[in-house]
Amino acid sequence: MVLKRIATETGKESLYPASWRLRQVFALLAPSPPPRPEDMYGHSTPPRRDLYPILEARESETVRVSDLHSVYVEQSGAMMGKPAIALHGGPGGGLSPEMRRFFDPRRYRIVMMDQRGCGRSTPHAELAENTTWDLVADIERVREKLGIDKWLVFGGSWGSTLALAYAAKHPERVSGLVLRGIFLLRKQEIDWFYQSGASHVFPDAFARYVSAIPADERGDLLHAFHARLTSGDRETRLKAARAWARWEGETISFAGPGALPARFTEDRFVEAFARIENHYFVHHGFFAHDGWLLDQIDAMRHIPCRIVHGRYDMCTPLSNAWDLKQAWPEAELEIIPDAGHSSLEPGIVDALVRATDWMADNGTW
Repeated sequence: MVLKRIATETGKESLYPASWRLRQVFALLAPSPPPRPEDMYGHSTPPRRDLYPILEARESETVRVSDLHSVYVEQSGAMMGKPAIALHGGPGGGLSPEMRRFFDPRRYRIVMMDQRGCGRSTPHAELAENTTWDLVADIERVREKLGIDKWLVFGGSWGSTLALAYAAKHPERVSGLVLRGIFLLRKQEIDWFYQSGASHVFPDAFARYVSAIPADERGDLLHAFHARLTSGDRETRLKAARAWARWEGETISFAGPGALPARFTEDRFVEAFARIENHYFVHHGFFAHDGWLLDQIDAMRHIPCRIVHGRYDMCTPLSNAWDLKQAWPEAELEIIPDAGHSSLEPGIVDALVRATDWMADNGTW
C-alpha cells in the first residue's frame, strides 16, 4: 500500500471538454419542462443546479486486492462528513475529477476508486480475476479499510449496475442509492446498443462502429469484437477498441456525435474500456441469470433510492429505469426531458446534485 498526495488538477482540461460548451446550446435549444404535479416522475424548478466547485482529492492510495490486482482509491471533501462512494461507468471507464463535484464537499466524505484494470489501477486492461463479484468484494475491502460502517452508493450506467449488485449483497452497508442511466445488463440491453436498436438513431456512428468487423461477421458483433479485443496482436486489439469506444462516445450525449469526449480517442483509455466492457458483456455481467438484478429488489427495498434517467438516453434506454421503478415502486424516478446518457448534461447534473443533497438529510445513516 502506497500513500501519496495528488497533484492539483485546477486548470486541467476536463475529460468531457465539450460538456461545458453544450450547456449554452441546451439553454438555447432545450424546451422548458411542462408544469407537472409533484407526484409525477420528474420535477425540477428552474434554475437548474450546477456541479459543486472544482474539488481536489485530499489523499490517494493503492490498495492490493489480490495477488494480481491493485486498485487506486482516493478521498475528498469533509473527512468527518457522511461517507459516499462514487462508482464509475464502463466497466473499464475509470474515474474523472467531475465525479467529486456531485457532492457537497462540506457534508460528504467522498470515496472513489478505479475499478480493476482501468484508470490508475494495475495491471492495465487486465481481464483475469475481473468480474462483477471481484469488484463487489473490492468495494467491501475499501469500506473496511477506511473504517466506514455505512455509505451512500452513487453510480451511473455500469456504475448503477455495480451499485445495485453491491446493495443486493451488502444491503446493511448502504445508507442510500443515487443511480443514473440505469443499466441492468440484460441481453435485450446489450442487443439494443451493440447489435440493433441505437443503430437506427445513430446510423452514421454505427457505420463507423461496424467498419472494424468484416460484413460476414456482423450478425454477432459482441463476439466478433471479443475475438479481436482478446487478440495477441496489439494493433488488432487497438483497432477494435477504437471502434468500440468511439461508438459509445458518439452516442452518450443529447447533442450527438459532435460531443465525442476527448478520452474516447486516446489509445490507453480505449484499450481498457473496450476490453473490459466486452469481457463483462460476453459473460452476461457474471450474473446467475438474465434479469438477476431485478430479482434482488426485495433485499434492498428498504434503502432510500433516487433514480435519474435521460428520456433520450440511447446507451441505456429509459425502459431500463422504468422496469426498475416497476419492480421497486418505493424508489423515486426522475426522468430528464432534454437529456441523453451523459452525467454532465445540465438536467442530469441538476437532478443528481439535488439527489445527493437530499440523501445527506434522508439517508439511513
